Amino acid sequence: MRIHYIQHVVYEDLGCINDWVNKRKHKISSTKIFENETFPNIETFDLLIILGGPMSVNDNTKWIKKEKLFIAKAIENNKKVLGICLGSQFIASILGSKVFQNSKKEIGWFPIQITKYEEFENPIEKFNSKITVFHWHGETFNLPKNSFHLAKSEIYQNQAFMYNRNVIALQFHLEVTEKSLEKMITFGKNELINDDFIQSIENMRSFKNNIIECNKRMFLLLEYFEKN
Repeated sequence: MRIHYIQHVVYEDLGCINDWVNKRKHKISSTKIFENETFPNIETFDLLIILGGPMSVNDNTKWIKKEKLFIAKAIENNKKVLGICLGSQFIASILGSKVFQNSKKEIGWFPIQITKYEEFENPIEKFNSKITVFHWHGETFNLPKNSFHLAKSEIYQNQAFMYNRNVIALQFHLEVTEKSLEKMITFGKNELINDDFIQSIENMRSFKNNIIECNKRMFLLLEYFEKN
């Protein structure tokens, strides 16, 4: 499988995805927005991964407009697409949904509830019905038309969705590693105020055993793309 990923900031990288790609010996390429790299021809990849970042898809910047066009073209050409955090918001916006500030930010380790369907298997249903994952987001979105709701949390109704069985959007970070967790803390510590759904640095670090389980779930999701 040929994988291309879009990285918006230096501190939100592939995390454990890179380990999986190397183990499975897939080909990988990237567009690093922070280095002003250009987007490739969509015929050069099978799976597009859109990573996170602190910016908003509603920002009126030239590169965001270009990225939206690129992702839209990938979806229109039936490419496999995985959006994480900001990446999920890009997908939601492209599919016609409003992206907006949630009532509260959600930063740290919090549970999500998985949606079950009788007619098909939710790609993240193997995670069990309720699991604890890593969050770092303040914006959310409405569920896009003709998409399937996959997960929710206490204060974010739309944590994940699937479109056309080959496009999956996750607000949360299954790819998180100890190293990437520390990077996010370092670069985002100004957001760590005292609030109901914002954990302290100590709490985020104390629950890092969840990283192993999150990475297993990310590998299962990548295997879904590999097989379908």
